[in-house]
Amino acid sequence: MVNVDKAVIARLEKNGKNFEILVDCDKALELKKGMNISMDDVLAVDEIYKDVKKGDKASEHDLKNIFKTIDVRDVSKIIITKGIVQLTREHLAKQREEIRKQIVNTIHRNAVDPKTGLPHPPQRIESAMEEAKVHIDENKTASDQVDDILKKLKVIIPIKFETKRVQVVIPPRFAGQSFHILKSYGNPASEWLNDGSLKATLELPGGLIDEFFSKLNGLCHGEVESRILE
Repeated sequence: MVNVDKAVIARLEKNGKNFEILVDCDKALELKKGMNISMDDVLAVDEIYKDVKKGDKASEHDLKNIFKTIDVRDVSKIIITKGIVQLTREHLAKQREEIRKQIVNTIHRNAVDPKTGLPHPPQRIESAMEEAKVHIDENKTASDQVDDILKKLKVIIPIKFETKRVQVVIPPRFAGQSFHILKSYGNPASEWLNDGSLKATLELPGGLIDEFFSKLNGLCHGEVESRILE
């Protein structure tokens, strides 16, 4: 069993009633992600509560009526997988850091400096976020926060999201090998030319254009024809 002093609360509201258990945060999150974890490593106490802090236990009647079982471990699995697991300070900090990295990567891949048309390096984006005193909300996804953060960054650095249409013509001997690169950047419109070359057109975020051309030129030893369409 888990040390009660280090346990956190997992909570589920169902049919208008509250159910809580004491769990190990790491193990409960692993179970929530679908990993095969022993409930001995998850539970701190073999009890289902209405309110852990008050010590009010859930009745067997409510458990049977709502969960169709009074087995503590079966009910606990449902509470963890369907409900909310309280996070420790360490988990909250780790989650914020992961979201911050996702935001930096999204901006780096999709935005450019409008003066040069080139993407900002991740380090520059991170510095601008610090200067703008950007707050990362661990309760929101990275994608939900990017637009607001981009507005704050525009005060610090010239930056904008930009998408461009790119066309490439790949020599016959590299055409087949190039598909995995093309597909990794989207769904290109492609056609075979009379000489066996492959012509492909696709839309790319501004921050990925240089990376895309670099990968294709690496595969084709610089023989690929490429241009940005108006």
